Amino acid sequence: MCAMKQGSNGRCAMTVDVEDYYHVSAFEKNIKPGEWSDLPSRVERNTRELLDLFAEQNVKSTFFVLGWVAEHYPALVREIHEAGHEIASHGYSHQLIYNQTPEVFREETTRSKAILEDLIQTPVRGYRGSSYSITKRSLWALDILAEHGFSWDSSIFPVRHDRYGIPNSPVQPYKIRLEGDRELVEFPLTTARFAGLNLPAAGGGYFRLYPYWLSRHLLKKACHDKPGIFYLHPWEIDPDQPRVAGASLLSRFRHYNNLTACMPRLRALIADFQFGTVSSILDPLEDMTVVDSKQLG
Repeated sequence: MCAMKQGSNGRCAMTVDVEDYYHVSAFEKNIKPGEWSDLPSRVERNTRELLDLFAEQNVKSTFFVLGWVAEHYPALVREIHEAGHEIASHGYSHQLIYNQTPEVFREETTRSKAILEDLIQTPVRGYRGSSYSITKRSLWALDILAEHGFSWDSSIFPVRHDRYGIPNSPVQPYKIRLEGDRELVEFPLTTARFAGLNLPAAGGGYFRLYPYWLSRHLLKKACHDKPGIFYLHPWEIDPDQPRVAGASLLSRFRHYNNLTACMPRLRALIADFQFGTVSSILDPLEDMTVVDSKQLG
């Protein structure tokens, strides 16, 4: 259960997708991976600002760290881990999974998990795909995650969207039955039912787009009787980040809308809700629904 602080003892999972502004899928046509190292980085500064906020408010979070970031800024990963937060994988190169072959995805999954585990000397249990790109076109990725020892995933968004989503998938944590008698727990991004649709209530760009009262209302409505999950990116609290030239109007809107509002709203959200890591929410859960992966497709 995800509860207001005035209410019961339930909590939401606080999650951070650790990537820089030039990694985002919205800018993939404007910035190529080979150019990343030449651009001014903001990820250390912004992530540390979030770490300071979480320390001040006694919040523990799950940080989904991009393998490329971990490789280039290893001290940042150790700092997150040493502060008592959970480290999970965000893949290596932030490419959309359904645009990758299973072979490329397997290689990147192996690489990114090894980098993180070498840095923190602790098994990495959780995964989140770039831009929630485990969809009906890429359900094969779940089997590869299970093969690599991941016990849970948070890549499926039960909404309709041009880049991601499996609209009719379960809206609360559930187990996915895979090939070879394997299982993987899925913690879907939180939605609230509205006008017969699943409305995103999990944060990110929606948190910047909606007025705060609406975000608060939707999160409270969505998880009054089930666990919830919230996400954001370090670049979302950074209104001074460099602007990417040539991006489409839609991409610019999605990325730059209300950057100045994100940090004040995050402070308010932390004051209003109880948060913990993904594993601290999932581990006590019992009797989760089991769904065959073929049913999701």
